[in-house]
Amino acid sequence: MKSPASDAAGFESLGLSAALVGAVNALGYEEPTPIQKEAIPVLLAGSDMLGQAATGTGKTAAFALPLLDTLSRDAKGRGKVRALVLVPTRELAMQVAEALHKYAKGSNLNVVPVYGGAPMDHQIRALRRGTEVVVGTPGRVLDHLRRRTLDLSAVQVLVLDEADEMLDMGFAEDIDAIVSETPETRQTALFAATFAPKIMAIAGRHLKNPKKVQIAQEKRAAGKLPRIRQVAFIVGKGQKIAALGRILDFESPKSAIVFCRTRLEVDELADTLNAHGYGAQALHGGMVQKQRDRVMQLFRTEKADILVATDVAARGLDIDHVSHVVNFDLPTAAEVYVHRIGRTGRIGREGVAITLLAPREQRFLQYVERLTKQKIEIGKLPTEADLRKRRLESARETLRARIAAGGLEEMRELIESMAEEFDIIDVAAAAVAIANDGAEKAPPPDEVEDEPFDHGSSGRLTLLRISVGKEESIRPADLVGAIAGEAGVPSRVIGAIKIHDDYSLVEVPAELSERIIEALKRTKIRGNKVTVQSKPAR
Repeated sequence: MKSPASDAAGFESLGLSAALVGAVNALGYEEPTPIQKEAIPVLLAGSDMLGQAATGTGKTAAFALPLLDTLSRDAKGRGKVRALVLVPTRELAMQVAEALHKYAKGSNLNVVPVYGGAPMDHQIRALRRGTEVVVGTPGRVLDHLRRRTLDLSAVQVLVLDEADEMLDMGFAEDIDAIVSETPETRQTALFAATFAPKIMAIAGRHLKNPKKVQIAQEKRAAGKLPRIRQVAFIVGKGQKIAALGRILDFESPKSAIVFCRTRLEVDELADTLNAHGYGAQALHGGMVQKQRDRVMQLFRTEKADILVATDVAARGLDIDHVSHVVNFDLPTAAEVYVHRIGRTGRIGREGVAITLLAPREQRFLQYVERLTKQKIEIGKLPTEADLRKRRLESARETLRARIAAGGLEEMRELIESMAEEFDIIDVAAAAVAIANDGAEKAPPPDEVEDEPFDHGSSGRLTLLRISVGKEESIRPADLVGAIAGEAGVPSRVIGAIKIHDDYSLVEVPAELSERIIEALKRTKIRGNKVTVQSKPAR
């Protein structure tokens, strides 16, 4: 069992600076992936590198961390472009730039993404302000070079990410033109899914005695994948918690494992699920063995319905009664996806694997489908009407089971006496409604609109900025408790929650926002008086 300190040592042992190790640890990553273990020492040593790794293997950090390490150790050239990362698509440019920005926090290194489809003048202003790292698509980088709004003469590190895809898209000449604008003394790293002849050709032109790093794909034996219904839901990043709530309500899993990428995300999601009434337990590498044993005992004995875990913590997990696996965050590789969903569908049972992903992450599904040779269904999030229908179906099955069990003599006498006063169908309907109301505790009609709150409806959300955050040890449960308790609104209508260092963001129904703001002004959250600002969430 590893402690948090040993998690940090996993990255520290690769030779990264203490500041970068701290940044990675603060983000909650538990250990380096195979491509990171192999590539980071090579790049830190200053060698050119030819890397074979598919999307979703953690390769962004594999080149981003040594790149930032190299730049941060050299204080010269501040404000000049000293690193260039070329990627095939705008979606990947945004993704890589976001990752670099997170890792670079506190280093005074600036990152600017440049890609087509975005205003050129905004990018020009950002470049003129000065930046050390540019992430861009070949076409837009060439545009800036022609306009002389981008100078690559000081580049120390060049990364060609997903080079095979760039070549397939016809960017070979563009890449050659861009590379010719960089110094011969640069360090170059090229990543591709295969070492095809076209990749070796471009490597021969632009890399100097490169070290090869290959991460072999794990082969799966035929028929190894259990009987699992696989479905993916395309949702915006800020809507994932709301989407997960709807899915859990609709699927009503007997026992579920929800996978997150980092232990911080595990803790936050478990907190939020518990605040919304689900029985969730967290499991990750930052917990001592005694804590992990307690959580696993609760889950094995079905005293906890949901286990929220990282891949590190869930390795070797073998529990027969798991009915659902949810990928709240995408795994680091398609092979890890197979391992995750293998936690359900045990010993001949059928299982359900659910994946939540952003529109720009859909390409990951293609890798999974090629690996598993199975199609993944793209689902539509259940509506309130779907949920009501599912509850009625559940009530019907419960009634059938209870009737079959017998022992209803006393109740029959009650019903027969009431049948003298009311229609027998009305009596039965009232009994079912009472049972349903007791389980759901729906808010009175005057609390919310007749139309149920829809987390995905445009114009129906308000974003609240509340003046307390991590510095005040605020958790999602504190915010949900304050809003639900003080404003008298049901916790199920509270949307996405994001806690920053000195403030928090919470999505709430627009029609309830004023009531919530007034209520929060009159109360304290963990002993702190708060101020609240609002704006439309969409």
